[in-house]
Amino acid sequence: METIIRLTASIAIFCIMIFWEYLSPRRVQLIKRKTRWPVNIGLAMFNMILMRLTVGSIAYLSAVNADQHSWGILNWFALPGWLSITITLVSLDFAIYCQHIVSHKWQPLWHLHKIHHTDLEFDATTAVRFHPLEIMISMFYKVLCIYLIGADPWAVILFEIILNAAATFNHSNINIPLVLDNKLRWLLITPDMHRIHHSTLESETDSNYGFSLSCWDRLCKTYLANPKQSQTTMPIGLPAFRQQHELGIVSLLLLPFKSMRQ
Repeated sequence: METIIRLTASIAIFCIMIFWEYLSPRRVQLIKRKTRWPVNIGLAMFNMILMRLTVGSIAYLSAVNADQHSWGILNWFALPGWLSITITLVSLDFAIYCQHIVSHKWQPLWHLHKIHHTDLEFDATTAVRFHPLEIMISMFYKVLCIYLIGADPWAVILFEIILNAAATFNHSNINIPLVLDNKLRWLLITPDMHRIHHSTLESETDSNYGFSLSCWDRLCKTYLANPKQSQTTMPIGLPAFRQQHELGIVSLLLLPFKSMRQ
C-alpha cells in the first residue's frame, strides 16, 4: 500500500508538471525531448525496478521498527502526533540538504551525483536522472536518519511524497511570474532558484542545494538569488559534457567508474 501511494502521487505530479511545461515553458529547449526523455525516463524505470527488487519499502519499515522498539529521539518523548510528524518532516528535509552538499564536495559521491548534472537541459525528467548507486546510498542514509530521529512512520511516507513532488516541481521548465516566484522562495525551492544549481558555472552549482524548504540555503549561506546570465539563456549542465552528444543509459551507468579511474 505504501508503495502504491508513493507511486500514484509521483506519477500525478509528474504528469501535471510536463503538461504545465507544454503550456507555459520558461526556456526554449535546444535538445529535443525525444533525445533526452527516453534516457531520463528509462533510467528512472531501471532505478524503480531495481529498488523494488532490493530495498523496497525499507524507509517506512525502518520507521515502524524504530517505533516498535522505541528507538530514536522522538520515541523517547510523549509528543502529540502533529508535532512528531512536523519534526520528522523538517529534520529529514535538512538531512537531505546536508547530503546534497556532501554529494558535491566528496569525490566518491560526486562521481555518482554528477550523472544528475550531465543533463544539458532542465525539465521535470531531470528530477529522475540519478545513478542507482546514489539512490541506494541515499536510501540507507535516510534509514540511518529515521532511526536516529525516531521518525513517525506516516511522516516518512509523507516525506517521500513531498520529496518526489518538490524535486519534480523545482526541476520543471515552467513559467512562474517573477513576483510570485520571489514570494514562494521564502518557503519553497522554485524552478528558477534550483535551475541556478544546474548552471555550468561552479560558483553557481555550489549554491541552492535545497530540494523542498528554502530556509536551509538561507540559514547556511548557500543561497544565490540570481545567475550571472539570464534564466532563459544560461547554459545548463557540466562544462565537460556540453560538447558531447547526449549520453545513453548504459553510458550514464558506467560513467562514475570511468571517472574514478581517471
